[in-house]
Amino acid sequence: MRLEQVRRLAADLMATMNSVIEGKPEVVSTAVMVLLAEGHLLIEDVPGVGKTMLAKTLARSIDCTVRRVQFTPDLLPSDITGVSVFNQDVRSFEFRPGAIFANVVVGDEINRASPKTQSALLECMEEGQVTVDGHTYVLPAPFIVMATQNPIEMEGTYPLPEAQRDRFMARISMGYPSARSEMDMLVGHGLASPLENLRPVVDAASVRRMIEAVREVYVAESVRQYIVEIAHATRRSDALRLGASPRATLHLLRAARAYAVLAGRDHVLPDDVQRVVVPVLAHRILTTGETQSARRSSADVLGELLHRVRVPVPRES
Repeated sequence: MRLEQVRRLAADLMATMNSVIEGKPEVVSTAVMVLLAEGHLLIEDVPGVGKTMLAKTLARSIDCTVRRVQFTPDLLPSDITGVSVFNQDVRSFEFRPGAIFANVVVGDEINRASPKTQSALLECMEEGQVTVDGHTYVLPAPFIVMATQNPIEMEGTYPLPEAQRDRFMARISMGYPSARSEMDMLVGHGLASPLENLRPVVDAASVRRMIEAVREVYVAESVRQYIVEIAHATRRSDALRLGASPRATLHLLRAARAYAVLAGRDHVLPDDVQRVVVPVLAHRILTTGETQSARRSSADVLGELLHRVRVPVPRES
């Protein structure tokens, strides 16, 4: 698929999602960017701002298999991955797939599940496969997990371990809508949910071809070096006690490729990398106690590091 087709289909997808998610074009574009970059998305914000609505809107906009999982403390790992059941008719075990076997998996309030259940997602999200009773089952492609969590309410929740957070390509916050957007929401959502009339604009096969096209976007060696230097800067920073992992470096490259395509280019610029640094890295790094005492967030630290890392400049011909 040509990049022009990818941009056109992505624009249709974002327009459809923006018809439901009022006044949040940047959030919508980030969700589509993660989809095209073969990543997973963590949506973290206070209740009632549309976290689940965003995930369901993306799922409805694509003609593919969708499963929603309501994470609760009594949810079992087998509910996610599946289980082998003995079939009396054929006198052998047969595998019954769990909720993870879908193109789009919407995980609502993921931090309410126990650590044991959360760990069932590790192999699925990283390798696109599930191993049950010694047998490995490949998940359908494309495959994206869109999980929501509420960072305010701590009672009855289990914070995501770093290994789990590192598997999410990006984390976004919905934020409160503007007054104008909230007025439009009262008109558009007051009588019925706009999801009821939403029709898919792309199918799973088209998304697979879009992803393959994004993989081929050109990245100069100097830009790749820039990405590595940003990652190393987080590991050397005195303001952080945990820097970006090599997986984060790879995710930064993939996200920059997808962002460049959405911006209408067939190559990655340092600006593309800078635009995706915060959503891709902020949820993976851990600040020190002194940094927290100074009320500096991980996004603040990343912003300071970007000013220190030398930006590559194009060579003169």
